[in-house]
Amino acid sequence: MPHVFAAAHAARLPNRPGCISVDVFRHGSLDMRWYAPFGMGNQTPHDHDEVYVIASGEEHFRCDGDPTPCRAGDLLFAPVGSDHRFEDFSADFGAWMMFYGPKGGEAA
Repeated sequence: MPHVFAAAHAARLPNRPGCISVDVFRHGSLDMRWYAPFGMGNQTPHDHDEVYVIASGEEHFRCDGDPTPCRAGDLLFAPVGSDHRFEDFSADFGAWMMFYGPKGGEAA
């Protein structure tokens, strides 16, 4: 099992048909994917808590409110069921997307 996951490698993996991200790694409840949308970030609310780490580029992240500017190196959190999406992202935008915990999210 690999212990290092390079963004450059993940960015070259093909998306599954109809999927907006690439499956990279699964372990227990952790589901790690690579997300690099083209044109529009079609996010939908999920049934697990979600964390993003921006690997490259910049964008605005909207999560249940106004958009917030973000860039490479930032960590973002989208709680289960939240209305969230990326807007105005640069052409080089790429992010690690991680779902974790039980279906329905973790208790606060």
